[in-house]
Amino acid sequence: MATLDHPELAADTIGFGEGSAPALLRHTWIQTQRLLLRWVRDPITLLETLIVPCLLLLMLDIVVGSQIQKFSGHSALYGSTPMVTLVGALSGTVASGVMLGREREAGILSRFWVLPVHRASGLAARIIAEGCRIFAGTVVIICFGAALGFRFRQGPLQAFAFLWIPVLFGLAFATMVTAIAVFTAKSTLVEAVALLSSLLMFFSTGFVPLPAYPQWIQPVVRDQPMSVAVDTMRALAEGGPVAGPLIRTLAWSAGLIIVFAIPSAYGYRRASRR
Repeated sequence: MATLDHPELAADTIGFGEGSAPALLRHTWIQTQRLLLRWVRDPITLLETLIVPCLLLLMLDIVVGSQIQKFSGHSALYGSTPMVTLVGALSGTVASGVMLGREREAGILSRFWVLPVHRASGLAARIIAEGCRIFAGTVVIICFGAALGFRFRQGPLQAFAFLWIPVLFGLAFATMVTAIAVFTAKSTLVEAVALLSSLLMFFSTGFVPLPAYPQWIQPVVRDQPMSVAVDTMRALAEGGPVAGPLIRTLAWSAGLIIVFAIPSAYGYRRASRR
């Protein structure tokens, strides 16, 4: 576990107040480093973020890849690779949410609260660290997908945009997971979000093409958040309409952030003061 004794946090308050903007920047950076170091050293986080998604991508390519290519006429990797990056983002979010619950139960959050630390730095650091984790996991999964045959066919600008869709998607769900983690038991968090992640994966256009689903469920599959994100990433990598799925991806992400941002901030403050 990373040390709780951060003399640099206290030292920052000598020249300026703990509620100042320089203190926020400095303390956020220090706590971001703390979180990233903990995650790197935590085998569960690494397993959920990197190893399991890569194995899932390999399994999908071996088991259903050729059948999907025969059915649709396109490589299944352009659906499965984006889907697996999103699954990796969700799985890592669950692991970090469990870790947040452990810190709440162990009193770490409350100990930081009584230190001369900017009040917003803890939550801001988690947002930044989540983004870094999701981005790094996305790069690793894409490299693994490239070894299987995945390619960016639309140019470097579209490839750059591709990398940030899982970050946006993951941060939106991380807001929801944070709200759950600071209010509920960690077992509830794991079961609820893992079930949600599985449902989103199996009923998405990244798992099998939309026409392969029964007609009555196609509207649900087409418009659920993981499907619209997969369709956006597929268009950025392979080609096709981008505007429609991108707008729906932004709408889903913004909606989750708007709904859960205040509860997560309130819950984090409440958990820190207990």
